[in-house]
Amino acid sequence: MTSTPEQPTAAPFSRIKIRTGALVFCGDEVALIRRDRADSTHYTPPGGNVEHGEDLDDALARELQEELGLDVGQAEDGGLLWVIDQRVTRPGPTPPPRKLHLIYRLHITEDVRATLAEQELDELPDGSHEVGVIEWVDHRKAADLPIFPPIGPALAALADPRAPIADAALAAVTDENYTWV
Repeated sequence: MTSTPEQPTAAPFSRIKIRTGALVFCGDEVALIRRDRADSTHYTPPGGNVEHGEDLDDALARELQEELGLDVGQAEDGGLLWVIDQRVTRPGPTPPPRKLHLIYRLHITEDVRATLAEQELDELPDGSHEVGVIEWVDHRKAADLPIFPPIGPALAALADPRAPIADAALAAVTDENYTWV
């Protein structure tokens, strides 16, 4: 019997994933996905990981269609709003990746909003689904919400959903300033 050497374990943050997400505004309200778990509740902007070889715009369009039922052609594009560098240790058997969150800004009308999904199903490894509830939140009240990535204070600080921003780079999210929930 021949033994094979074990594969070396990858170092934390040695892989990089890119996540595209969007703050979809309808007036002063923004769509966030609320996930209720046994020990926590948190919110995320709609979006997800970019697949290998996938164009960033295509990834964003795919994720918004999957999670909100939104055809990005129905939205006014507000462009890239924020970039967040995430290096947070998380539970599980695989080393955590470094993740770059690209947060875009889109604007829709009330008519488009009326056609969007009210919940999002996230498939779990066992084939079941975690249900996320689409909530429309006044952006000015987002500072204290448990949002990941932690954009609540920056979102609440926008003078207006269409306001220009001076710097697209938000503070990095690390083990020193965030605990995985």
